[in-house]
Amino acid sequence: MSSFMRTFARNRGAVIGLCILAVVIIVAVLAPLLYPGSPWRMVHRPFLAPFVLDRAPLGSDTVGRDILAGLVHGARVSLLIGLVSTLVALLVGVPLGAVSGYFGGWVDAALMRVTEFFQTIPSFALAIVIVSILQPSVASIVLAIAIVSWPPVARLVRGEVLSIRTRDYVQAAVVTGLPVRKIILGEVLPNVISPVIVLASLMTATAILLESSLSFLGLGDPNVMSWGYMVGSGRSRVLDQWWISFIPGSAIFVTVLALNLIGEGLNDAFNPTLRGRRT
Repeated sequence: MSSFMRTFARNRGAVIGLCILAVVIIVAVLAPLLYPGSPWRMVHRPFLAPFVLDRAPLGSDTVGRDILAGLVHGARVSLLIGLVSTLVALLVGVPLGAVSGYFGGWVDAALMRVTEFFQTIPSFALAIVIVSILQPSVASIVLAIAIVSWPPVARLVRGEVLSIRTRDYVQAAVVTGLPVRKIILGEVLPNVISPVIVLASLMTATAILLESSLSFLGLGDPNVMSWGYMVGSGRSRVLDQWWISFIPGSAIFVTVLALNLIGEGLNDAFNPTLRGRRT
């Protein structure tokens, strides 16, 4: 663990990304304390420019809502959807990939055909269809993102398990008569965790982008404030009232960049080959 932390700390981009993400998480957790009122309240006149009034340091939107209040509360929704949808995708993709890679044969063929079917459908189009059918809500957005996100997880885990199942310690467990469930959970999956963690960090970033895109198109939950909704609410005035879309868009960009930097750092720390090259 100490070697992992040292290698991760050498990656300045990863450390910066971790600090940025920590700030975003702290702001999201403290949102009710920082802005106890509803972010939907119209507290100022519309189109207040940023960095002018102390009461609205980032300006106001088209109907007079405080952009900073929306930004703070929107962080909770965007992070929540990103993390929960990634967790659901992992809960689906990891078991399917492990079973497919371990058993092989017709089981592998059947599960991979199902996986390939989902991968042939454009992810964003499928997410739009699912949210439209189920009606826009946080639950339907999480479900849609999870459905379009699990196939890469399954394929990654399958590839790792195909390699691991032939190793001596797994074959020794088979010879001793250890149940298949214990072999997969105790001998195989612990050695797949590293690439899955790296992929999860990148999936979270993708999920935030996908949620923002859905909200931008008007398919976000109408009862919660999100960064994507804020970007979409100002798209008709982007030329003269640029800050309405630019500020939440910048928050999305910085958060996604931070997650990608963290993913790169985790990949370097977990991958012995890359670790050796950097030392």
